[in-house]
Amino acid sequence: MAANGETQPAKHQEVGHKSLLQSDALYQYILEISVYPREPQPMKELREVAILNLMTTSADEGQFMNLLLKLINAKNTMEIGVYTGYSLLSTALALPEDGKILALDINRENYEIGLPIIEKAGVAHKIDFREGPALPLLDQMVEDASTYKFWDIAKCHGSFDFIFVDADKDNYRNYHKRLIDLVKVGGVIGYDNTLWNGSLVAPPDAPLRKYVRYYRDFVLELNKALAVGPRVEICQLPVGDGITLSLRII
Repeated sequence: MAANGETQPAKHQEVGHKSLLQSDALYQYILEISVYPREPQPMKELREVAILNLMTTSADEGQFMNLLLKLINAKNTMEIGVYTGYSLLSTALALPEDGKILALDINRENYEIGLPIIEKAGVAHKIDFREGPALPLLDQMVEDASTYKFWDIAKCHGSFDFIFVDADKDNYRNYHKRLIDLVKVGGVIGYDNTLWNGSLVAPPDAPLRKYVRYYRDFVLELNKALAVGPRVEICQLPVGDGITLSLRII
């Protein structure tokens, strides 16, 4: 209650809310005016399949990524952390017909939940899904780039236009150390959840869910590292749960 007796709008308290905006009504306005009317039907169907799971990329973030990929004319991309494939489908729809996505996830079962919708959308041929931990494959691509072939590209170094990371937060910095060599100069790496439900500025005694508290420090470390990284220029955006774009400049 404000001093003048007027009720103040409640701020988001529940961890996992898909937007850091202080007003649910304002966020809903963005969705209803700008996002949902332009959301492709396959993405709408896939979002509804996984709508109850907080791991799903938000609709406004999916729209943002789709437009970004078109703006940078992305063709060869990678996604680490697929889940049911909402952001993957957004990427696939944005790429040209001969575009490719190397999709890495430890669980193929989740990917197969969304696969029928991806196939119905006519973009499954763009996706090369690999099940298992991402780091061993990334190490192979970095260390043996002269012999490992990726869609007929002789070298993996500098061959990716865009890479999206939405996976285990405790490995974000390990991913970055490898991905910075795999993305091309002028290419973009996008890291999801870099505002981590607003917990990064929460007081020490804040009631956070166990997994939020555990990964919080890893997200903080990534943000600090990206902020001073000499090989990138960055922009951290309050879209969804926060996405940081890293443009490789060296």
